[in-house]
Amino acid sequence: MNFFNRLKRAVIKIKGKLIVSAILVLVIIVWAIAPFSVALKDAMTSGTEKNPCNWEVLLEELGMGIVSPLSQLKKCVFEKTYRGGFFFVIRYFLMFYGLFVLVGIAKAFPKHEYEDIENGSSDWCENGEQYRVLSRNKGIVLAEKNYLPVDKRGNVNVLIVRRFWCW
Repeated sequence: MNFFNRLKRAVIKIKGKLIVSAILVLVIIVWAIAPFSVALKDAMTSGTEKNPCNWEVLLEELGMGIVSPLSQLKKCVFEKTYRGGFFFVIRYFLMFYGLFVLVGIAKAFPKHEYEDIENGSSDWCENGEQYRVLSRNKGIVLAEKNYLPVDKRGNVNVLIVRRFWCW
């Protein structure tokens, strides 16, 4: 199995988690990164030479920004003074978050080519071959539409391994 098939199977395996993580990224950008970048820019512009970051302004703006995140996002996207810092923070946040996504995909890689393939199915034969040995209609149930006939000559010993359910 080549690398791209394994990657495809890994992405399919965690597709739901990837969708949830993409939604989480959007939520974090709107409710955390946009207010933080606006508050940081305002705190840096109101700071003095001795203290370049005004912490009071930073915390006050951050609190107001978290309460109204869409207005902060609008400032970040449409006002030129905030745009540079916003995209700077987003770039590093997405690189950091992307590392976690890559680790998740790497952990979802199949260990071998037979992973997640049913072992007890009748996929081992083609075009009804199994019906030379098995019956389609009656006998001991082996799989869906596969029965071991009890009136067959020869050895009909069967070991059926399955879960034992008890409630």
